[in-house]
Amino acid sequence: MRTILFIIQKEFKQIFRNKGMLPIIFVLPLLQLVILSNAATFEVKNIKFSYIDSNHSMSSRALIEKFQASTYFNVLTDFPSEVLASSAMLKGEVDVVLNIPAHFERDLQKEKKAKLGITINAIDGAAAGVTNVYISQIIQSYNKNIQTDLMQFSDMQIRPVNIETIPLFWYNETLNYKTFMVPGILVLLVTMITLFLSGMNIVREKEIGTLEQINVTPIKKSQFIIGKLFPFWAIGMGLLTIGLILARLIFDVPMVGSVILMYSYTSIFILVILGMGLFISNFTDTQQQAMFIAWFFVVIFILMSGLFTPIESMPKWAQNITEFNPIKYFVEVMRMVMLKGSGFMDILPQLIKTLIYAIIMNGLAVWSYKKTT
Repeated sequence: MRTILFIIQKEFKQIFRNKGMLPIIFVLPLLQLVILSNAATFEVKNIKFSYIDSNHSMSSRALIEKFQASTYFNVLTDFPSEVLASSAMLKGEVDVVLNIPAHFERDLQKEKKAKLGITINAIDGAAAGVTNVYISQIIQSYNKNIQTDLMQFSDMQIRPVNIETIPLFWYNETLNYKTFMVPGILVLLVTMITLFLSGMNIVREKEIGTLEQINVTPIKKSQFIIGKLFPFWAIGMGLLTIGLILARLIFDVPMVGSVILMYSYTSIFILVILGMGLFISNFTDTQQQAMFIAWFFVVIFILMSGLFTPIESMPKWAQNITEFNPIKYFVEVMRMVMLKGSGFMDILPQLIKTLIYAIIMNGLAVWSYKKTT
């Protein structure tokens, strides 16, 4: 035990002497959490809206005012022709063009129906889908108002039935997207820093030639690995603490569940990442190689973790692959505990899988590390 403590002490001194490593530990996580939590959003706002009003009636103006009143659309201008509107969309000046036909109001009054032309820039398919939903909601609201107005001029005594829905939003009452994203960004923060640091650790010993000196000492393999990895485990737990404090103070993210449960799960998850970093460092000779390999895996894991895109929207084969993704379970647990207040039994399936992953990865890392005497 005393030998391990000496190695841990030596590692902490080495970490804080490395001027290149200190910004990675302290500056990068703060920038990552603050910037990404504000920038990483799928909310679609300030949609550049334009229209072609060939009717110029009270009904067409009322429809345009509906879009002007919306907080999602930025009504820029109207176009006299479809050619000019198409040219503006081609240049990226507008995202949506509403085409109101010449007989719009007459068709509403006589035929009780009318057609509208909607052109949406769909280069970003996800944003175009959300934009289409916004447009449909506004037109449905306008259609309801028109039906009420037309009934006033009708001899019929039957009034349309108004069905009102009252939504109840659980776990995120204000529908704040940061509440959803910040726990995931915390996962990103802890994962990337601990993986990169642990991946470069032993490789750096190889580069400066001290690994051979350590190998000829009577230090056991287990003592060396524990002493090497424990400082980065402590740094990972410290990053989680900093992240939770910033999430509460800056973004006002609720923490409904047990903080102790979050720390307990994170302590096991970090073992997975440390084992992965050690495994990578055993097969690389330079820090650049370790960084590239670690980055290759972490990008795949993050993109397929459900952090930015729902796993349910992925193809079936991709959903099956995510079952082997430890970051997926960390994202789920952080959101479940922080936002839902889930307990130990709720996260038990993710905990068991993560524990199995930790045993396998650290077993492979210890097995692949060759200590020569």
